[in-house]
Amino acid sequence: MKTLAILQARVSSSRLPGKVLLPILGEPTLFRQIERIRRATRIEQLVVATSTDPSDDILASECLTRGIGCFRGSLDDVLDRFYRAAVSFRPANIVRLTGDCPLADPELIDRVIEFHLQGGYDFVSNAIEPTFPDGLDSAVFRFELLEQAWQEARLPSEREHVTPFMRHHPERYKIGSYKGSPDRSYMRWTVDEPADFAFVCAIYERLYPAKADFGSEDIYRLLEDQPELLQLNGGIGRNEGLASSLQKDGVWKAQNENQNP
Repeated sequence: MKTLAILQARVSSSRLPGKVLLPILGEPTLFRQIERIRRATRIEQLVVATSTDPSDDILASECLTRGIGCFRGSLDDVLDRFYRAAVSFRPANIVRLTGDCPLADPELIDRVIEFHLQGGYDFVSNAIEPTFPDGLDSAVFRFELLEQAWQEARLPSEREHVTPFMRHHPERYKIGSYKGSPDRSYMRWTVDEPADFAFVCAIYERLYPAKADFGSEDIYRLLEDQPELLQLNGGIGRNEGLASSLQKDGVWKAQNENQNP
C-alpha cells in the first residue's frame, strides 16, 4: 500500500467532551469529516485510531456499523496507538489527520500528499508554518519515520501528538512545509470549544443542503459575504493541546535530570 490515512479520534476530549459524536445536520461530527476525507483521491485506505477506553466503545461501534476501519489502542500514548494502527499495513506513506476537523479539505489533502511525493520528502505538513485555517491541518510522512518515532520518542509531547519527534529532527529527515496564499491562518475551522462547534454548524447549515460536497473556496466566499460568522469563535488560541504537552515536557526533563545527575 502506498498511502494510508489514519484519523485519530476519541470521545473523552477535555475541552468539549464527546465532540466527535456531536450531530451536524443529524450526522456525528466525525462521520461528516470522513465523508469529506473520502473524496481525497490520493488516499488508498482510511483507518480511525481510537482508544480502548470504555468511553470510546460507542465510537468503535459507530465505525463498525458504517463499515469504517477502526483500530483501538492506548488512550494517552497516541504515538503508540497510531503506530499499531499502521503497522499491519506497513504503507509507504501515512497521512495523519485528527477527528476534530469536520471542514477537512480533500483537495488540500491531495495537494499535500502530492507535494510530499514530488519533493521526495520524509515528512511534510501544512502546519509547520501555518497559512491555512486551523482545522485544515494534515501531515504526510514515510512509515519508517513513524516506526523510529515509536521506538525513540520519550517526551510527553512526542508521545501525545505523534509528529513532534519527526519535526524535532531536521538533521535526520528531509522536512517540507506546504504553504498557501493568501495567509488564512487566523481563521479557526477546528472544533475544540462550544463556540467552534457553533461556527462549523453555521457553515454546514448554509452550504451543505444545496451543495453536499462544498469545498474551502465555497466557505471562503461565504465568509466574505457573512464575515460576522468569524466572530462566533474568534479569539481562541491555536494548538492549546500541544502547549499543555510542552509543559509536561518540562516536568519530565526535570524529573529525569534529578534521577540522572
